Amino acid sequence: MSTPPAHSPARRAAVALAPVTAVAAVHIAPAATWLPVVRRRFPRLAGVGHPAHVALTFDDGPDPGSTPRFLDALEELGVRATFFVLGDAAVRHPSVVRETVRRGHELAVHGWSHDRPWRPAPADEARALLRAAGAVRELTGRHPRWYRPPYGILTSGRWAAARTAGLRPVLWTAWGRDWTAGATPASVRSAVAAGLRGGGTVLLHDSDRMSAPDCWRAALGALPGIVNGCREAGLSVGTLSGHGVPPR
Repeated sequence: MSTPPAHSPARRAAVALAPVTAVAAVHIAPAATWLPVVRRRFPRLAGVGHPAHVALTFDDGPDPGSTPRFLDALEELGVRATFFVLGDAAVRHPSVVRETVRRGHELAVHGWSHDRPWRPAPADEARALLRAAGAVRELTGRHPRWYRPPYGILTSGRWAAARTAGLRPVLWTAWGRDWTAGATPASVRSAVAAGLRGGGTVLLHDSDRMSAPDCWRAALGALPGIVNGCREAGLSVGTLSGHGVPPR
């Protein structure tokens, strides 16, 4: 295949786009940690903690139609969990946020809104994450420690924003695939069990805001089986802060 002449339109376009392509590559490269094979290389980022403990985490709330049901279920099970909340939902439903904390659960940050960060916008990322962390702090009186980006997509801008906001990025080691229309309590338990080991971090969702309608019911129904399965294996279940993961 021949190379375009030095002054051809194709060559000029390639030269002009090279810096843009390089910036985009640097921006999106960290998102590879979404892949399990990559994430396993970074145990701290994946949320690997004490081998006798499992961290139970929830994304996408607060949701007044579903989050209180999870709080009730966790109360019955005697478990405290970490809830990664969206800032825009937190300010719309402050009573749910306060009730979550009142019941002894931990609040963490899932971003201001549930967007995909394909275009580099570091200043916007920093402002949004600072706004979300500030909302949690204002509602609870506590500065959050953890950050999980929407879709688990970490970019260079989100890494920098987390550092600016004083948050530690944490992903997961096992998830329930509970966001699909076909999810059931049995399928959620099976998906979690397939990836869960002592020291792992479980990802579930306490809201269907970004997923199939009512799919949260599958996660809710799976909770007793997940928790009891951990206990039968000699594992305690709790928050990220009780998991032995360094906050920085």
